[in-house]
Amino acid sequence: MFDFYQVSDLLSPEEREVQRAARRFLEAEALPHIAKWWEEAEFPTHLIRRFGEMGFLGPSLPTEYGGLGASAATYGVVSYELERIDSGLRSFCSVQSSLVMYPIWAYGSEEQKRFYLPKLARGELVGCFGLTEADGGSDPDSNMKTRARRDGDDYVLSGSKMWITNGNLAHIAIIWAKDEEGEVRGFIVPTDSKGFRANKIHHKASLRASVTSELVLEEVRVPKSALLPGVKGLKGPLSCLTQARFGIAWGALGALEAVYTEALEFAKSRSTFGAPIARRQLVQEKLVRMAADHTKGLLLAWRLAQLKDQGKLKPAQVSLAKRDNVRAALNGARAAREILGGSGITLEYHSIRHMLNLETVDTYEGTHDIHTLILGRELTGENALGESSKPKEAALR
Repeated sequence: MFDFYQVSDLLSPEEREVQRAARRFLEAEALPHIAKWWEEAEFPTHLIRRFGEMGFLGPSLPTEYGGLGASAATYGVVSYELERIDSGLRSFCSVQSSLVMYPIWAYGSEEQKRFYLPKLARGELVGCFGLTEADGGSDPDSNMKTRARRDGDDYVLSGSKMWITNGNLAHIAIIWAKDEEGEVRGFIVPTDSKGFRANKIHHKASLRASVTSELVLEEVRVPKSALLPGVKGLKGPLSCLTQARFGIAWGALGALEAVYTEALEFAKSRSTFGAPIARRQLVQEKLVRMAADHTKGLLLAWRLAQLKDQGKLKPAQVSLAKRDNVRAALNGARAAREILGGSGITLEYHSIRHMLNLETVDTYEGTHDIHTLILGRELTGENALGESSKPKEAALR
């Protein structure tokens, strides 16, 4: 790991070993092929079970449900290494871990936990998370049109969800819908249910090695046992997004390391006017900015992990980390692409792929602007997001 301030010394021996093992595995199994997968808009489904074997799926969940019972920093370094290869790989594991396994563990019945979580941890089942709707974005409450109607011992779900990672890969979907009292409730919906359809979104210029879908639910009938009994309201889905944003705050730094090291090596080897371009002051400024942003971001992510393990983590603290680390990575990727010049627009190098991916990461699970307003509300007590008395948080997934 690029580590200018030796933040690795703050990790436990177990956390460092997980990071090293993840890097060895991903460099062998994914890095040589990722440009091809990205160009051909292909997700490497053959790696899903391998991710499970490596402990990438739900690592922080208790061992009795198939997790590793590991620390928050363990989840962080796994996210870092996945996104160092490609944001699409981290997105897959992030959705599976934080947006599917977490709500079942936090809000599910004991029967739901024991049936689903071990299979999800092994990669035998794949899940997706259905909150965002076409008109919802950062205001999922006011714009949620998906409804759950009680019918005897069943619920009948109707509506649609948009921009859903893993949608066409998933065996189950965590669907958030409003019941007849207007309360947001979560349901575990098998994707082979009658009336459920996933439409793959094509022609993406970002996150191409990731499956993104529209979910359509037309009178989908599920038993009462599909309801997540432990939560009502937006607290449910927003708490899941807090978990996922934590992983993004770490993962973006992996992408930043990738583009920084590529730009540095290129600058040392590329010569113009009789000298390597690494000698140019403008190039050095870009490299220094990338290294400084990575260093600050890694310290921030490590501290966030300590707060998480101590049960002191606040959503606004995660907003700051997601906002700043992702934007720093995106700016770093743009700078790296500039340093690479014409070579930077080809997939022979990684920077353009990371740059395009990070445009999505900067948008989903709360845009830079939305997280700015969340932090502004936290600092001033004034809500710039709207007139509603209900707190609004960013939700895009």
